[in-house]
Amino acid sequence: MSESNPAKRTQVLILDGGLGTTLEDVFHQDISHALWSAKPIDEDPEVIISAHLAFLRAGADVILTSSYQCAYTTFERAGYTRDDARRIMLKSVQLAQEARRRFREETLATPRDVKIALSLGPYGAMLYPAQEFDGFYPPPYGPVLSPSQKKTNAFEDTPEGTAQEQAAIDELAAFHYERLCTFADDAGTWDVVDFVAFETVPLRREIYAIRKAVACFGGERMKPWWISTDYPGGRFPETKANGEHLTATDAASAALLDGEETAAWGFGINCTGLEFLPALLEEARAVAKKHLEKHGKRLWLVLYPNRGDVYDPVTQSWRESSGQGQKWAVGFGTVVLDAIAHGDWEGVIAGGCCKTGPDEIVALAKEIRT
Repeated sequence: MSESNPAKRTQVLILDGGLGTTLEDVFHQDISHALWSAKPIDEDPEVIISAHLAFLRAGADVILTSSYQCAYTTFERAGYTRDDARRIMLKSVQLAQEARRRFREETLATPRDVKIALSLGPYGAMLYPAQEFDGFYPPPYGPVLSPSQKKTNAFEDTPEGTAQEQAAIDELAAFHYERLCTFADDAGTWDVVDFVAFETVPLRREIYAIRKAVACFGGERMKPWWISTDYPGGRFPETKANGEHLTATDAASAALLDGEETAAWGFGINCTGLEFLPALLEEARAVAKKHLEKHGKRLWLVLYPNRGDVYDPVTQSWRESSGQGQKWAVGFGTVVLDAIAHGDWEGVIAGGCCKTGPDEIVALAKEIRT
């Protein structure tokens, strides 16, 4: 392969694994709470630092803050005041910063540049039960349904439905803008953040809303940011009025091509089974190539699939897969190296989501870096 090949120039960073499930599996925390991994921020901050450190020692270059489920509505439902909610949200970044500081002290002889990504879940993560995988949002964020109607996340294909969808985009944009400003308005916190990750977004209208929120926020203030989408069972959760699912092409186009707002810095897939990635990436790569042709700029790809375990919401337990550790890393490493070889991305950030712990990240780092 020649030096002129763009794949030779592709940057690769290792992301951490599933923070919430690692707190549960490795550090024996009870995260069956509306705040999920945000609960220990205030109650047991050292365990959050320890979890971050475990991933850094495993080889992660980027750690996600424990703020995925942090929003004023979530804290209010859990009995916190607005002032306490803001304090805890900002503290999630401070804990990641402290973990980075301690890691740097440990590795003075062989320093590694560690980045902090601000984790911001979708509006659906603030609901109970959570709606990252179905996208059934209540009005005004989703369609008004009568008790007799089947659940759907699609607005009707009528002028009224189109108007309701635009109103939902506006409301979702306001939600994401308020939360983004909470972190950015504190200079000490915002200076620590290297990336902003809008994660597990199940709806195209929410992708549009995030881009609108970022545009209102101001490009000159914004850090490099990505929108990460999820595909339970290999399908994007949003459907059309006829019940047909939108595709990864639709989701990537919403993040990178459609509309006038600034496109996301990167496009991601998270909380998705590893076996679905190759087909989904083919669609995303085609959109990235169109963006390159239109804007002359390559984008980043962010991949953090699940380990393969299946969650049972009835028993609130996980059915373990056979794909832990080295097996998961080998399979995922092949996907990452293939994405790099195509040369269509400026860089790739690769890590894990639910049930991937430090062991999986150790193995992944070896697969990608050797």
